[in-house]
Amino acid sequence: MNAANDKIIIKFDKVTKIFGTFKVLDELDLEIPEGRITLILGKSGEGKSVTIKHIMGLLKPNSGTVTVDGEDITHFDEKQLREFRKKFGMLFQQAALFDSLSVKENVMFPLREHTKLSEAEMETQVAKILEDVGLPGLQEKMPSELSTGEKKRVGLARALVHKPKIILYDEPTTGMDPLVSDMIDKLIVEVSQRDKDLTSVVISHDLKAALDIADHVVMLYKGRVQLAGTPDDFRKSSDPIIRQFFAGKVDGPMEFF
Repeated sequence: MNAANDKIIIKFDKVTKIFGTFKVLDELDLEIPEGRITLILGKSGEGKSVTIKHIMGLLKPNSGTVTVDGEDITHFDEKQLREFRKKFGMLFQQAALFDSLSVKENVMFPLREHTKLSEAEMETQVAKILEDVGLPGLQEKMPSELSTGEKKRVGLARALVHKPKIILYDEPTTGMDPLVSDMIDKLIVEVSQRDKDLTSVVISHDLKAALDIADHVVMLYKGRVQLAGTPDDFRKSSDPIIRQFFAGKVDGPMEFF
């Protein structure tokens, strides 16, 4: 896959974000292709989560522009942002389920918020999406009755149930054991393959996932893109920053803050 041949759905043009005296994003130029799995890598503090927040309009840049699905969202007001965010699904790091709601009510939540479907229509969509993520028939279970992996799947079902155009994964396998991590990675790929128009953006420290599941990989360093390309581009890179990060070594040119 060559991102240059794909339609770009998310574009950062010279985006700078400063908190106090710390410049997190430094004239960042970033392109994310439509209908692909893009994995954004970088060590802690390199602006991965800040980047996702800009994509959703939760943060505004000090300078530069953010364009999503053909719209410059940089100066959207709250009303425009509420409508714009209907394009998104989000799987949070800890799944973030509502403990007092059943699986059905958790998954149904975005449908109640963003659609005018009848109760019967919502129940049909919930049943379908739970089957898609491998959890058929769990509608009446409570989050406390679920395993860690099941909670992640319910979180993913909730993120997908309203058929978003873009899904954002924030460190989806952090703190997971290897078996659950592998299951989540495979699920991300399955979801992407099932819906060819869905754009998936994954924030992760997981180098194995970057090489195994991503179509497009971006590594951030010092608020800019150090390298963007296919997993194979990263495997073959002679860039000393890339090599040090992939080797997991402290010694090298990479600076630690």
